[in-house]
Order: sequence, then structure tokens, then C-alpha cells
Amino acid sequence: MRQFTHILKKEFKDYFVSPIAYIVISIFLIVTGWFFFSTFFLYNQASMRNFFSLLPLVFSFVIPAVTMRLFSEELHVGSYEILLTLPVTFSDIIIGKFAAGVAMTAAMLLPTIAYPVCISLIGDLDWGPVIGGYVGALLLGGTFSAIGLFASSATHNQIIAFIFGAAICFTLTLLDKMLFFFPEAILNIIQYLGADSHFQNISRGIIDSRDILYFISVMFVGLYATYLSLMKKE
Repeated sequence: MRQFTHILKKEFKDYFVSPIAYIVISIFLIVTGWFFFSTFFLYNQASMRNFFSLLPLVFSFVIPAVTMRLFSEELHVGSYEILLTLPVTFSDIIIGKFAAGVAMTAAMLLPTIAYPVCISLIGDLDWGPVIGGYVGALLLGGTFSAIGLFASSATHNQIIAFIFGAAICFTLTLLDKMLFFFPEAILNIIQYLGADSHFQNISRGIIDSRDILYFISVMFVGLYATYLSLMKKE
């Protein structure tokens, strides 16, 4: 547990030592704030639904940008070999870096709490879907962080890691919107694999075990794929 905590603290601190964290958080807040408030008064509703409907698409690009350096940077400069000589296991390294990615996601979401607070001052806001939306956002962020971590472990180049991770996350986000491309026999399977529908269910305040299981399963697959990728580089 000590090694895991040390890796988590180091990776999270490294985000704010470099300008990466500030750039990513700024872009995230500008994009979500602009698209949300530019249409908010058109609907004349005290609701965060527009914000949460936009979130999966934004996350599919922002989260891979957050995770692209976690392994690829160390593989590029050669510090990964030094890391392996320390008294840490593969699990400590992977879970520690994954947790840092999730913590960074939470740090991005923290300033957006101002959105529902402002809305509640001018209208009667239902806080149930808002809380569900933030829970779903953390689950979605964890899922995309696991995928981004795998992409980062697969290459020495951060740009390639970003493109690879973003491509997977973007595909999962749009998958349930492209059902007309698939045979009817597998529509249920394809629909279940889409991340957006699971997130939107939770963001409405509907807590379904199938949605929770989906996010946990994809996280596990992403982390296990990272483990296999690193084993090949040992």
C-alpha cells in the first residue's frame, strides 16, 4: 500500500509540476462551459442534462491527453527500467498510475461544481441527477483512464498514445449511436458495449447494476491489457 500511495502522489504531483494539468483543465472548462452556457438559457430549464450529455465526447479526447505520458514518457527516456529495480510490483505501478489519472479527472470536474450551484440560485435544480451525473463522470473517467493507460504502455511516443487512446474512447462513446451499421443479431451486444448509454443512465439518477458492471469490466480489461503490455517489455 505504501508503494501504491507513493506512485499515486508522485504521478499526481507531476501533473501540476508541468503545464499539462493547467492546459488540460483550462481546455476542459472552456469547452464544457461554452457549450453548456451557450444553450442553457435557450431551454429555460434548471438542469445539468446538457452538460452531462456532452461529457463523454469531451472525455474521449481529454482523458487520453491526461494519461498519454504515464508510461510512454518513462519508456521513451528509459526511466521505466529504473522503476522496475525499485521494490514495487507491476500491480503497484499500474494501479498507482491509474489512480493518478482518476484523481486528475476528479480535479478537472471539481471546478464544474460551480455550474449546478449557480443554476440552483436561479431555478429549482433537482440534485439527484446532478449527483448521479458526477458519480457516472468518475466511473467514465476511470474507464477512459484505464484505456488511456493501456495506450500509453503500448508505445514510446506520447502523441501516438494519445491518438490510440482517443480512438478507442471515441469509438466506445459513439458505438451505441451507430447501430444501423451492424446486423440485427448482434445489436444488443453492440449497444451494451457503448459507453455513452451507460453513462447517461447514471446521469439521470438511475443506478443500474448493469451500468456499474460495464464500467468496472472495461476498467479491468484496460488494466489487465496494460499488465500484459508491460510484461512483454520486461
